[in-house]
Amino acid sequence: MKHTIALVDDDRNILTSVSMTLEQEGFDVRTFTDGESALQALLAKPADLAVLDIKMPRMDGMELLQKLRVRTAMPVIFLTSKDDELDELMGLRLGADDYITKPFSQRLLLERIRALLRRNEASKAEGSGTAPASVITRGHLTLDETKHQCLWKGKDIQLTVTEFLLVKALAQRPGMVKSRDQLIDAAYGENVYVDDRTIDSHVKRLRKKFRNEDGEFDQIETLYGIGYRYKEA
Repeated sequence: MKHTIALVDDDRNILTSVSMTLEQEGFDVRTFTDGESALQALLAKPADLAVLDIKMPRMDGMELLQKLRVRTAMPVIFLTSKDDELDELMGLRLGADDYITKPFSQRLLLERIRALLRRNEASKAEGSGTAPASVITRGHLTLDETKHQCLWKGKDIQLTVTEFLLVKALAQRPGMVKSRDQLIDAAYGENVYVDDRTIDSHVKRLRKKFRNEDGEFDQIETLYGIGYRYKEA
């Protein structure tokens, strides 16, 4: 059965190009140019995943997400301006699952959509008792993959899908060095090109999120010129 993706953006060029790409990959696509029309349609008939622009007239993506979350746990990816950290943090608190910054690679968006759909299906399978829970515990860190939950000393750390996959890749083998290329493959897949500096930016943001809860967090170590590792307990 085909997955249905809802695209909500007031930029018709983005709607056209992204919907064409997704349809070529076998998805059914529903497009909306404003939040109000999308809200009514998605409450009446939810999609499998929604991609929402944050800055739209009449009803922006934040308000749309907040109203959707009252009725549905449908996975949501935000499209947002580059480095707009306030929007990201607010969106995660409201229940967004991931972020893509404009301008964006359509291949990257496609991989993020697939990753979220896989995670959502795994979570449903666990709930029905057909799949075991996948939990990694490393000292104060707990990662529950099916719930997309990251806990540090019992406190919830809100991570995007990319950030979660990076922490998982590092924490799976504490003490082992992961090169930037290995982390790119873990977070984005082998067929998506991402600049090495993107990983550095993600790690910087990860450390900041953990240190907001624990100022002494130092588990993610940098080995200059080599990569990163998760410190052994």
